[in-house]
Amino acid sequence: MKSIKRAYFKCPIGYVEVTGTEHGVQTVTISDQKMKKWFVPLCLREAVSQLKEYFKGDRQLFTARVDVMGTDFQMRVWDEVGKIPYGKTITYHQLAERIGDPKAFRAVGQADSKNPVWIIIPCHRVIGNDGKLVGYAGGLWRKKWLLEHEQAFAQKDLFY
Repeated sequence: MKSIKRAYFKCPIGYVEVTGTEHGVQTVTISDQKMKKWFVPLCLREAVSQLKEYFKGDRQLFTARVDVMGTDFQMRVWDEVGKIPYGKTITYHQLAERIGDPKAFRAVGQADSKNPVWIIIPCHRVIGNDGKLVGYAGGLWRKKWLLEHEQAFAQKDLFY
């Protein structure tokens, strides 16, 4: 049985909890609730270090191993989301087309919303079909912050 380890740190958009095992990161969550400062387990050090580098603006690509579980469909969606380059956005329609099912944009949105490793699999880079910010488990203000942090677009009307 795998022993799940936890690490916590503060970032500009809240408090981050990273969980995982020696097989990789299983979850990344962000909240407003202050979390304990615990020793970072060896199996999570690379991921925590990379996330901190990302928030400082020193990292654009994550290489930390992930160990996520989902349906076959979710895994296909998350794999494709992971290919969206830093500083770029795509729509849910485009994401559905990339997985080979252009009519599945709603299902793609649902799968994207279940992404357990925010930021590492950059679900914040998927925007509404009309170019607006929609749905983000951590709140739209965090999605906006992440996209501005990455300078993903110059269209300020996405936020208003």
